[in-house]
Amino acid sequence: QVQLVEFGGGVVQAGGSLRLSCAASGRAFSVYRMAWFRQAPGKEREFVALINWGCGDTYYTRSLKGRFTISRGNTKNTLWLQMNNLKPEDTAVYYCAGDREGDAGSSGIRYDYWGQGTQVTVSS
Repeated sequence: QVQLVEFGGGVVQAGGSLRLSCAASGRAFSVYRMAWFRQAPGKEREFVALINWGCGDTYYTRSLKGRFTISRGNTKNTLWLQMNNLKPEDTAVYYCAGDREGDAGSSGIRYDYWGQGTQVTVSS
């Protein structure tokens, strides 16, 4: 059974940085793509960024590109999200997701694996 677990959330002041990680476990873990989503209170889930696991190609939601960076770790089972110049509107629960077949994208559907989420709170 594959599990995704996020780490690194917390409380940070506006302008600060956080680095989130997502650790994948399970002998059957194999993905084409992984992504970060977030969900703020009272709002729908929002796509943040994705990375194609093999080639490393990345794609960001336009409003976050330049402040957020998605990357994969050397162990191949770790996903990162570096978040800089954080703003109060970045406050949300952040989730990582894994796509085995390459048929999932920014909509959030068709992802095979989801983490439980980690809370990020940005104070003004």
